[in-house]
Amino acid sequence: MNDYEELTRLIVEFYEKLSSWEHAVVRGKGVSLSQIHILELLGAHEALRMKELSEKVGVTTGTLTVVVDKLVKKGLVCREADENDRRSVIVKLTEDGIDLYREHDRLHLDLTREITSAFNPDELTQLQSFLERMTKRF
Repeated sequence: MNDYEELTRLIVEFYEKLSSWEHAVVRGKGVSLSQIHILELLGAHEALRMKELSEKVGVTTGTLTVVVDKLVKKGLVCREADENDRRSVIVKLTEDGIDLYREHDRLHLDLTREITSAFNPDELTQLQSFLERMTKRF
């Protein structure tokens, strides 16, 4: 196995473990994984237009509308008219949505601390740099 094959195997394995962890922590929260990802994006950006949110999620606005409708019914997000563009709708977290976002974000932070606990400060800086560079390639 060459270096790229091994690296690919490790990235896929890490992704699978992270996905499994995500499914486990979402289970019992009353939301799906796709819904929690919407909450994460809104929590990080405070509010987004439907078009912006659909681009970040990588789905059509039609598909996103179905997910957002469910989140509205659960009281986790709300829609508002965009004052600057009447054709646009802005999606924001409600107080309950903010609470769930913060809880999930804290779980991410705890996981990061746990899986990097054996890293020294230089290794953490290197890892952050590598992840930033890899992310920019998307």
